[in-house]
Amino acid sequence: MLSDGFHNVPAGKIAMVVTDLEMRVPKLRGVACPDGVRFDQINPDVAEYRDLFTRVGQDWLWFGRSVITDAALAEIINDPLVHIYTLTKDGKAEALLELDFRKNGECELAYFGVTAPLIGTGAGAYLMDRAIELAFLDGIDRFHLHTCSIDSPQALGFYLHSGFIPVRRNIEVADDPRLKHGYDRALAPHVPIIEG
Repeated sequence: MLSDGFHNVPAGKIAMVVTDLEMRVPKLRGVACPDGVRFDQINPDVAEYRDLFTRVGQDWLWFGRSVITDAALAEIINDPLVHIYTLTKDGKAEALLELDFRKNGECELAYFGVTAPLIGTGAGAYLMDRAIELAFLDGIDRFHLHTCSIDSPQALGFYLHSGFIPVRRNIEVADDPRLKHGYDRALAPHVPIIEG
C-alpha cells in the first residue's frame, strides 16, 4: 500500500490514477442517434481494429491494445464473448465500443470512445445507451469499466452521469508510449514527457 505523500515516478514512465466504476442496474439517458450516424456491430480484423483504436484513443495515450502482438489482439477480438460495435458516419467507423463478457455474470466496458468528428454531437451518450442495453441483455449482475487520469478530462464525469458508481481507485505506472512505443511525441500535451 502506498503511504501518504509524494512518490517518484521514474523517467520514461507515466502514472495514472485509475478509477474502477460499476453499474448494477441499467440506467438509460434516452438519447437519439445523431443525424447521419448508424450503430453497427463489427468484426474487424487486427489492422482495422488497430486503426479504429488509434483514431479514438491516441489523444488520450490509449496503449493497451497497441503494445500487444497481433496474435494476442486477434485472440481477444475474435473471442465470441467479446463484442465490438461502432458508430458509422459517411461510411467510416467513428467510435469504438468493446464489451467483454468473458467473466461469468459480468460485462466489462473494455474500450469506449468516439473520434473527433463525433465529439459534442451526442454520439457518446447514444453509444453509452446502446452499451448499457447490450450489457444487461443477458442478465448480468455487474457492468464495469476503468478510466484513468490521462483519459479525456470529460471521461470520468461522463461515466458518472451515465449511472456508473466509483468502487475503487488504483495507481498505474507504465512506459510512456510516446517514448517506448513510437507514439507521436505531440500527442496528449496534457501529460508531460519526462525523459531520463
